[in-house]
Amino acid sequence: MGFRQVIIRESVAYAIAEVSWYLESEGLLATAEKFSNEAYDFISALGDSRKGYRLCRDPERNLMGYKCISYRKKYTIVFVELDTEIIVCEFILSKLIYW
Repeated sequence: MGFRQVIIRESVAYAIAEVSWYLESEGLLATAEKFSNEAYDFISALGDSRKGYRLCRDPERNLMGYKCISYRKKYTIVFVELDTEIIVCEFILSKLIYW
C-alpha cells in the first residue's frame, strides 16, 4: 500500500486550532484535543494512493483544480491531489461554500 506525502498549509493548521480553541473556551478540553487529533488523522489518511477524489462542486474551486472532501458533515477539506503528494489548502465550514 503506497502513501503520498500530505502537506498541510499553515492556514489549515490555524483553522483547526481555531475550532479547538473554541471548544476549549466552552470548557470542553478533552473534546478539543480529540477533535484536533481526529482531524489530523483524517487528513493524513488522504495520502492513500489507492484512492482518488472528485473535484469540488464549487465553481471557483473547481476551475482551480481543487478537490474537496467532507469531514463530519460540517467541515470541508479542500486540497490539491498530485501523483506523489497531497497539498491541503483549506479547512472550512461547509456552509461557507456557496454553489
